Amino acid sequence: MMLNDKSVQETAVLVGLNADCFKPEETATEQSLDELEALLETAGGVCAAKVLQNRHKPDPHSFIGEGKTQEVKDLLESSGATLAIFDNDLSPSQIRALEEILEVTVLDRSALILDIFAQRAKTAEGRLQVELAQYQYLLPKLSGMGKSLSRLGGGIGTRGPGETKLESDRRHIREHITRLKAELEAVRKVRAVQRERRVKNAVPVVALVGYTNAGKSTILNRLTDADVPANNRLFDTLDTTTRRLKVSDHLEVLLSDTVGFIAKLPHHLIKAFTATLEELQYADLLLHVIDASDPHREGHIAVVESLIEKLAKPGIPILRCYNKADLMEDISNLPIGEANIPMCARSGIGMDELLTRIEETLATRLHHVIFLFPYHEAGHLERLHEQAQVLRTDYTPSGVEVEAVCSEELYGRLRGYLKDAES
Repeated sequence: MMLNDKSVQETAVLVGLNADCFKPEETATEQSLDELEALLETAGGVCAAKVLQNRHKPDPHSFIGEGKTQEVKDLLESSGATLAIFDNDLSPSQIRALEEILEVTVLDRSALILDIFAQRAKTAEGRLQVELAQYQYLLPKLSGMGKSLSRLGGGIGTRGPGETKLESDRRHIREHITRLKAELEAVRKVRAVQRERRVKNAVPVVALVGYTNAGKSTILNRLTDADVPANNRLFDTLDTTTRRLKVSDHLEVLLSDTVGFIAKLPHHLIKAFTATLEELQYADLLLHVIDASDPHREGHIAVVESLIEKLAKPGIPILRCYNKADLMEDISNLPIGEANIPMCARSGIGMDELLTRIEETLATRLHHVIFLFPYHEAGHLERLHEQAQVLRTDYTPSGVEVEAVCSEELYGRLRGYLKDAES
């Protein structure tokens, strides 16, 4: 089913509950409903209407109250919409009750995001992570998802494990979860070996992080010719892409693009993507890509910084890249400074400045030096090749002259062989 074909696009009414008893990350707002609409469009659907209900607490039967539920049902009937998508997470009993009243399929925000992830995952690792997240989401809901499990012919909210598997017993689902976790653990072990090799070769890792659709993939493409799809839609890139980047004549790094973050990102999604997101724990520098033109910029910055605090190692340096600055009429309100860089990745504006800042930031953790080893101590050359970036090796009458970029630890061990002062 081609959901980007206008003739078969599914139509949905979007519903949110703003309740006094909810935590901020649980409640719905006009802003979060706008984002839910963007998610729906990414999934291939069309929004017929949006309804935001304000209550002290959810209605025990209809979640949003009988009167508002009838209003939603009227909107569904008048628009011909076949979906009601809630911005809040729903319990199995809430889904069942709402489907009985509304007589259409009911999804929540998590189910919609999972549907998008199922479309976007291209690599074997990405598909494993999405499948695990889907099963973890569906397991506690199996007893309450009536229409959602009985839909035939595909459509939004039906991609993934499939109807037959979802109607299997809980033991069968748990076995799948155990198998998927084991396969992802194997992926983590492979990543660990690759990471050890990078550490051994002293190649710094720079990770791109940011709110979804901020322009991370565009920056990766601009700097490395990675040719990663970079369209103006949420979660366009799901699988991590890593490319070598020559920052300057004496510094090369690995630049990694990561999955975009989003407000109210389901916890089980973060857990499923541990194999990908753990790269943040080992990065030497983070580039926080921000959509400078985003009207909700500050809120999205807070979301990303909160997740960075949970996922990245403490004290890691961060450069804020204010991308899409060309879309702003006035950039004077952007915080421009050593750690804040206005840019436009699509046109290339600010890229040279970014490379300079990357080099300057990593320079505090790396040493660009020239060693001179006597020939009878040339064994140190092997250590440099194993643990540093060797830029040049010359055999002179005085000994082996080596220009290299090395870590603080290795620099401390070999500083007695320095030919010149650190550049």
